[in-house]
Amino acid sequence: MSAAGAKVRSAAPEKQPGRNLTSLPNYVVLVILLVFALVPLYQLVVNSFKTRVQIGFDPFGLPEEWLFSNFIEAWERGKYATTMPNSIILTSATIFFVLIFAGMAGFALARLRLRGADYVSFYFLVGTAVPPQFYMVPLFILWRTLGMINTFHGLIIIYVAQFSPFSTYLLRSYMVSIPQEFVDAARIDGASNWQVFRKVIMPLSWPGFLTAGLVVGLGVWNEFLFAQTFLPRPEFKTIVTSLYAFQQRDGREWGLTNAGSLIMIAPVIILFLALQRRFIEGLTQGGLKA
Repeated sequence: MSAAGAKVRSAAPEKQPGRNLTSLPNYVVLVILLVFALVPLYQLVVNSFKTRVQIGFDPFGLPEEWLFSNFIEAWERGKYATTMPNSIILTSATIFFVLIFAGMAGFALARLRLRGADYVSFYFLVGTAVPPQFYMVPLFILWRTLGMINTFHGLIIIYVAQFSPFSTYLLRSYMVSIPQEFVDAARIDGASNWQVFRKVIMPLSWPGFLTAGLVVGLGVWNEFLFAQTFLPRPEFKTIVTSLYAFQQRDGREWGLTNAGSLIMIAPVIILFLALQRRFIEGLTQGGLKA
């Protein structure tokens, strides 16, 4: 072996066995969390192909006979042909209006140097922690007086007001992290506040908008309390309320319930897996500055 080769070998960092032992508890915790996350999903999938009797005898084992008919029956009994389009309408409209209002509010709080902007941002943060049950009864009385029960626009207004504080705080945090030089360059060229927002801030903040849209979409898609209370008529029911159709007097059809639950969460899982990289990117970058 040459002297140069020996020198290179001696200069190479030696492995530290203690480092592997130190990181072992981290891997153990991650594996435990992974098991807690995957076991319920596995049980949901395998039980969606079983009868209620099979689920009672062996809830964790594979089905003896894969009953794909559970999904057809669950789709018909749960009236997903009606509830799924209703949820899509509510979710899409809420995301659209929340991103418009929260985007403009976040830009104003982050870039227009408004007096008391920090206090307003704190107010939005506190607003996300207020339980909706506190104002549900007076809101229902007001909506009934205004004739907005059993209307999509009535529930959309509630969802927009409910999810706008968090989205505003998130987008404001993201916009603060954008370098000021971009805004200054646009203002030197004579751009107005609206032009700065539309042509500079929005293109640079699209990961934050995507993150806010995903959070709002998941919240509206899975929301049950307001959907059940403010849309009592069957033709306005949302996808979450479809699970009521599998309740019987002597119990619940758990095979159909699992199949219906899988139908409900399948679009969400597909969307999240397709956009998870952008979702995590927007969430982490938006949290760098608050």
